[in-house]
Amino acid sequence: MLLALAIALAAAQAVATDPPAREEVRRAAQEVRSHPDLGGPQKERTLRFKSSDKPRQSGDTSGLRWLAELLRWISETSRLLVWVGGAVLVALVLVGLWRWRREHADWAGRTGEALPSHVQNLDIRPESLPADIGAHAARLWQAGESRTALSLLYRGALSRLVHGHAVPIRAASTEGECLALVRSRLDAPKVMFFTRLVLAWQQSVYGGRLVGAEEALALCSEFDVLLAKGAAG
Repeated sequence: MLLALAIALAAAQAVATDPPAREEVRRAAQEVRSHPDLGGPQKERTLRFKSSDKPRQSGDTSGLRWLAELLRWISETSRLLVWVGGAVLVALVLVGLWRWRREHADWAGRTGEALPSHVQNLDIRPESLPADIGAHAARLWQAGESRTALSLLYRGALSRLVHGHAVPIRAASTEGECLALVRSRLDAPKVMFFTRLVLAWQQSVYGGRLVGAEEALALCSEFDVLLAKGAAG
């Protein structure tokens, strides 16, 4: 209302007198702005992106641009993760194939590579073993030579696996490696028998304790049944 009154007075004065000078108009506007009922000048704070030097206006699409940039970054990151995951998967497959080939290759048929005569200092040559390994080991056990009986069973099993079943056991193969090779090539009954034999052998050699007589004699009686001489792999 005061502003309208000032404009009206200025208009009336303009009609009555000459047009006011620029300084008079500026002074009148200043008096109107400084009136207590108008509240004076006010400041308003707004948020905007640093990358934008222009104040936000109605219809500004900077928020949409930010969302588009976010989606683009997620898309590029996802593509990178897919490539990395694919590379890792391919590497795992190649390693698995290499291990499978190493464990399943019939190394006995390789040119120029002979079968091992010893495995971890154990003589596995067929000529160094009796023909009836199971029965001979049972007699040793009953005679009180329990460790010798278990050693004969383990040596005989390795010999039959290498020469009769073409299991690619090497001279440096450990008990665990031999067991893994047997599991990958033979049927369940033979795997179970060899597992029991390995456990009995390890308890005797590393644990310092023997299996029971019943289990030992069972291994002796099952030996020539499950690991018969000259059996096909």
